Amino acid sequence: MSKRVAVLTSGGDAPGMNACIRAIVIACERQGFTLFGYQHGYNGLLEQEYEILAPQATHNLIQQGGTVLHSARCEPFKTDEGAKTAATNLTKLEVDTLIVIGGDGSFRGADHLADFWHGQIIGIPGTIDNDVAGTDATIGYYTAIDTVVSSIDKVRDTADAFERIFIVEVMGRHAGFLALNSALASAADYVILPETFDQCDAELDKITGQIEKRRQLKGAISFIIVVAENVWPGGLNDLANKLISKTQSEVRPVTLGHVQRGGSPVSQDRLLATKLGTYAVSLVGSDTNGVMVGELNGTPSEIPLTQTWEKNKPLNPSSMETMLTIMNERY
Repeated sequence: MSKRVAVLTSGGDAPGMNACIRAIVIACERQGFTLFGYQHGYNGLLEQEYEILAPQATHNLIQQGGTVLHSARCEPFKTDEGAKTAATNLTKLEVDTLIVIGGDGSFRGADHLADFWHGQIIGIPGTIDNDVAGTDATIGYYTAIDTVVSSIDKVRDTADAFERIFIVEVMGRHAGFLALNSALASAADYVILPETFDQCDAELDKITGQIEKRRQLKGAISFIIVVAENVWPGGLNDLANKLISKTQSEVRPVTLGHVQRGGSPVSQDRLLATKLGTYAVSLVGSDTNGVMVGELNGTPSEIPLTQTWEKNKPLNPSSMETMLTIMNERY
């Protein structure tokens, strides 16, 4: 029997979401499924705002950033009445399976919907933060690293020209994956992560100690510090002012902001998005329900939606050890 599938993108956009939508469209077409694309995340469920996604919709889609289905936050959906309305609309459209592309907040919404709608729900991880348990990487993460590294490379040029200290704040919400790996890839001198941050005075002592050692050996050279957002209590300007006071040097804060979410997805994100989208469609009509599909060690994985936020996803130990070695010994 032909199935009716719906897909939406929710929460923060991430490069590769369109590649995932493309894979879902193609896989559904090959299976003979009807596919609906809901616009504006869970708002589309409440407003019954959808379109039928046909193969024509995949033309030149894989390389586009953002999401053609658009995304949005949806406070009304968090209520029981909102979820009931969404369930009613899915039932009216005779949807068998809903695929949600997003982060753990989007999966919380999907789990909330499951209390009122008994169709099949499958999540696909799409967020630059890479903070979703059950998958080695999330769609958009690799592209965001490249964007941050490219930006730090440009910052380093002006930092070297004036022999300044630069603080670069990157996204990540409450996780340090993006900060850690972009710092490694850009050869940053120091990184401040939520997973390792202790308290301000201790962190300042470590930073100034390294700057002093570096200057003793090489003179007044530049110094790049990568900071994960939401880590420093007083914000980036407070950290910059404290470093100015302690080092008597010029310190410039740089917040990269939403530029990290944009751009054409790199090949790793395109491949991951294609694999996860195709695998999600392969589960349509099966007994598998209420799960996120991810990838662990190159193999498709399934994990209950609740575990995507209940389980803590740790930073890679080898990456941490490498960064610590660089911060402590690179003089």
